[in-house]
Amino acid sequence: MRSSNPVFSRRGFSRDSGYAGFNTAPQAGYAQGNPYAQNPYAQNPYAQQGLQYGAPPQAPATTDRMTMDDVVVRSAMTLGTVAVGAVLAWALLPVTATSYGLAVGSAIVAFVLAMVQNFKRTPSPALILGYAAFEGVFLGVISEMYNSRWSGAPFQAVLGTMAVSAATLLVYKAGWIRVTARYARIGMAIAMAFLVVMAVNLLLVVFGVAEGGGLRSFGPLGALVGIVAIVLGAFFLTLDFKQIEDGIAYGAPRNESWLAAFGLTVTLVWIYLEMLRLVAIFTNND
Repeated sequence: MRSSNPVFSRRGFSRDSGYAGFNTAPQAGYAQGNPYAQNPYAQNPYAQQGLQYGAPPQAPATTDRMTMDDVVVRSAMTLGTVAVGAVLAWALLPVTATSYGLAVGSAIVAFVLAMVQNFKRTPSPALILGYAAFEGVFLGVISEMYNSRWSGAPFQAVLGTMAVSAATLLVYKAGWIRVTARYARIGMAIAMAFLVVMAVNLLLVVFGVAEGGGLRSFGPLGALVGIVAIVLGAFFLTLDFKQIEDGIAYGAPRNESWLAAFGLTVTLVWIYLEMLRLVAIFTNND
């Protein structure tokens, strides 16, 4: 897994539920296979409201609906698992070729688990926590590697990630950014173009066409690309915030809070890795 995580969690809360997603077309077999098909709040709020951001209708009072507390608790569990995995990997795995291999293997396993979750009909806590654990091992080894060359870089990257997240939340809650379908389409188009360019750059580097990492070099161009990636991470956060807000307002089932936590974790990992590279570039003395 490279430092820019693929965008594999931007499709709403679950495959068939339609909660806070951006695809307003009905799914095939929706009514037959979805136990929430008769729930008036289980429809896409964009389709129902025509992108009008007034006060949303309240979901029926029930104990089986997602709340902000559910999202906070699941997010804390998922991010806590990432943190524990990272700390253990840092403490127990020295910076060697073997640990690099283990980090790559953990990243691949985390990616596979994330993709499996992405295509499941319902959130799976086991898959999400498994992803978090393996992602944590990867982050721990990578962070230790960066720290051995650029002392303090991981700590600065954590602070930078927290600053970006807090600023994005502040801007979102202040209403300076309105997450509309058009906003999401344009942002996702830019994100997909970015991923394609990064994939091509990786191939050029592997085959020796682009030297020094190409667009991901430790120089001014690499810094510019890193800043773009962090801005995209902030964009993904706004989608996460909107999905959580709509899921609560429109009565998503409680277990969907796991998917909200998963999306937040993927986004924060993206921002952290890009911030780690950016700190290294700015402190690079070579």
